[in-house]
Amino acid sequence: MPTFCGRTGLLSQLGDVLSRTRQGQGAALFLRGESGAGRSRLLAEVGRLARTDMVVLRGRASGITPTTPFRPLAEALLQFTRSAGPHVADGLGPYRLVLGRLIPEWRDPAVAPEEQSLIVLAEGVLRLLALAGRERGCLLLLDDLHDADAETLTIVDYLADNLADQPIAMVGALLDRECTALDVARSAAQRGVADLVRLPRLSRDELREFVATRLDCSAARVGDDLFDLVWQPSAGNPALAGELLDGMVDAGHLLSGPDGWQLSGRPQASVPGSLSRRLARRLESGPSEVRRLLPAAAVFGERFPVAALPAMTGLGEHELTSLLHHGLAAELVHPVADTPGWYAFRHPVTAEALLESRPAGITADLARQAAETVEKLDPALPGTLCQLAARLREQAGDHDGAARHLIEAASRALADGAASSAVDLLEQASARATDPALHADAGESLVQALVEAGRIDRAMQMMPELDGLGGGLSSQRLAVLHTRLAWAAVFAARTGDGLDQVAAARRRLGADATPAETAAIDVVAAHLIIELPGPEQVGKAEELARQAAAVAERHDLPVVACQAWQLLGMLVRQRNADEATACLEHSRELAVRHGLKLWEVHALVRLGNDDAARDGSLRRLRQVRRDAWSIGAVTAAHQAEASIALQIALQGGYAEAEEIIGQTLPATTRLEMVETAGHLWQTSAVVAAHQGQRREMESRLAELRRYREDAPWADSKVFGLARVFCSLLEEDRPRAADEMSSALRADGGNPALSPINGRAGLDLLLRAVDGDLDDPAVLDDGSDGVRRLRWNSQFAEMARAVLLGRRGDHAGAAAAAEIAIRSAEPYPLAGHLTLRLASEAAITDGWGDPVGWLRRAEEYFHEAEHAPVARACRALLRQAGAAVGQRRDGVDNIPTALRARGVTVREYEVLDLIADRLGNQEIASRLHLSPRTVEKHVARLMAKTDRPDRAALRDLARTLRPD
Repeated sequence: MPTFCGRTGLLSQLGDVLSRTRQGQGAALFLRGESGAGRSRLLAEVGRLARTDMVVLRGRASGITPTTPFRPLAEALLQFTRSAGPHVADGLGPYRLVLGRLIPEWRDPAVAPEEQSLIVLAEGVLRLLALAGRERGCLLLLDDLHDADAETLTIVDYLADNLADQPIAMVGALLDRECTALDVARSAAQRGVADLVRLPRLSRDELREFVATRLDCSAARVGDDLFDLVWQPSAGNPALAGELLDGMVDAGHLLSGPDGWQLSGRPQASVPGSLSRRLARRLESGPSEVRRLLPAAAVFGERFPVAALPAMTGLGEHELTSLLHHGLAAELVHPVADTPGWYAFRHPVTAEALLESRPAGITADLARQAAETVEKLDPALPGTLCQLAARLREQAGDHDGAARHLIEAASRALADGAASSAVDLLEQASARATDPALHADAGESLVQALVEAGRIDRAMQMMPELDGLGGGLSSQRLAVLHTRLAWAAVFAARTGDGLDQVAAARRRLGADATPAETAAIDVVAAHLIIELPGPEQVGKAEELARQAAAVAERHDLPVVACQAWQLLGMLVRQRNADEATACLEHSRELAVRHGLKLWEVHALVRLGNDDAARDGSLRRLRQVRRDAWSIGAVTAAHQAEASIALQIALQGGYAEAEEIIGQTLPATTRLEMVETAGHLWQTSAVVAAHQGQRREMESRLAELRRYREDAPWADSKVFGLARVFCSLLEEDRPRAADEMSSALRADGGNPALSPINGRAGLDLLLRAVDGDLDDPAVLDDGSDGVRRLRWNSQFAEMARAVLLGRRGDHAGAAAAAEIAIRSAEPYPLAGHLTLRLASEAAITDGWGDPVGWLRRAEEYFHEAEHAPVARACRALLRQAGAAVGQRRDGVDNIPTALRARGVTVREYEVLDLIADRLGNQEIASRLHLSPRTVEKHVARLMAKTDRPDRAALRDLARTLRPD
């Protein structure tokens, strides 16, 4: 059999891809070519070349059921897991359960696939492939991508974007025709993350070599007459050229003799008619059993199930087996290695050519027989059989029968989390259905699938059509659809659209709606209302959520109840922290009682945040992160990590917070977890701000804006937790006051949106110290629950102390100050800033222990190298008449240019030792620091001085030394 005439250059290019992959530099390449160009054979050859020292995984999209979700990926990954053994999953962490959608033995039946993001699954595939290739590299071969489902193509696109630093090469093959797969390949090539290569037809010289190889002779022995007979109709297509040669041999026009191959008679060749005619002639001259067998098999398409043929042909199993392995049938078909009981035609056009030789009426009758046989073999129509039955019904002219099967296939795809495939199937069903009730079912399911696929606009556009179906859909069913669209609007942050859908759902149900029917509407309405500006929204949302929670529990609607109680936990926090915790605990209990593992984890994340807010404890957050990983709840796990990072940053654990951000931010960005990734960028800015690194803070905030331009949800915390603290560390109180005002404007007066942005804490203290607040009663305005949060309590209670001291209640002031100091214990930076701010008023009004507080604060800020605050503390000590020791902090020794760039004393000491070519370990030993701390100082020096590496820093340090 000929191999790869004319493909030497392409094989060399693929060899370079494999070489780079073995070195950990992955790549993606897509091969596009017409039918018969040799795509599959080329993939097989690349796999053969790589198999000597790489892991090679191969998958193929199904030509029978093109919307079978994930088929090529599942086929490829199962090859690896079967050979790698049971312990391969140990290195995947939570992604093992996520990959259960592709690898059945890893599936957890308690976790529904639709609860997991498709992008999370793509990340799991990337990690498993990296695990497969960690020692030798991994080659992923994906054939017939033009037949792949939308979900597979989404993952292929994700892989292409993320292979550059992985030991993975991906080579995909597809027909050279307009299709979604070609769009994906073009887009990847335009982004520079993949190569898109067209597999050309063979040139004249290459085709001559092809013919010679096929006939097992030298190219010189291929005469011009023979060559022209092959060249003219095939135009260099290898498969068609091979079919032409076989046809001439079968017809006796090309004979092998002692002098090689000779033409006999007056042969003529054309394509594709020659193939149909040749097969028809061979069938007519063959046994009657073969005449019944091959057209019956061909009606199924390129592949067919042997079990369906006895009923269609009247042949017994033994006779069928014998025919399939001998004679004409054996020349045309072969067993499918990865699908027992199925056979495939050796060439893609053979089945089509066989049917072209039959009258149209006979083909339709064969399709009807095939559909009935498949439906009787297994009425449940598992796996791909459902879509196969739909295609056969359509071929037989039974459009409603095809639509019913397509709706069922879409339901299964949606249950597997393949929403885009479900949309494709339902659009086909809707176009075919003639029965109004069937058309209504397809439309209803299509709206649900569009919502799950994130195509909210398209789903909303369908509602008027469904409204006009008359008796097709009941008011209750339409209300459910509107409610589903409202939830989609919640997740897409489209509050106005969501409220419109809520109103439409209520109109559909009318005044006679039962409480059970309105509970789901009430809970989504509450989630939407809370996003509106204004303090009154909290009360409105709470009323709806309580109503929904009560009804849901009476009528056994556990998911609605969990949704309502978790929202209530956020809403009642403003006035009563204990009640908020009780709401969250009740949500968790409901989830446990009804076996809703994912809702249990989400409740635990909120409870972990509750613990951290109440007393600074991170124990439950760390535990729920482990629990989330254990059940594959990747989204909840990353949300927990984002919360942990922020709390650790507020507690001064800057190195640990940055480590979590460094590990989690790339994953959440790849997974398109926009809000969680945004919160991590926020926290990274907080980390910089709390260390007085304004340039670094602004750089990270700029990254946040680039990542998400419209991020108003971030402004409240950005100003209240980052910018205002940076300004206070610079002793710029007017700027801090302006930034606090910006934080309060950003939440629109709705305290539920950002309870620790300063409204119930730092803002009160700043206003009290500056004299803009003078009545302690203002601190008892009904927001007790928010002020009791430990972060807020340190500021609110110190504000109370300042106001009481100003009124002459020194004992009350001292008592409030002690509460504030105890509340501040987990938060060293915020606590010492509180002491510094309150000491001004304490000195003026004669209460508390301002000298002791200032000494503690001065020591802290001096050690932390926050020189402006340390100097302010020393000035206040002198104002109070206390002795102040001289601080020789070395700031004056820092060159002016470096001081202007924010280089600290400690960083300058590290820079000076870098000039002596000392390593981090040696510098750490001399300065009594950890090597990791030195490493961070070096990184900051590079950033502040715009130097690319350590050598450039060394050159800079030497220029700064005296001669």
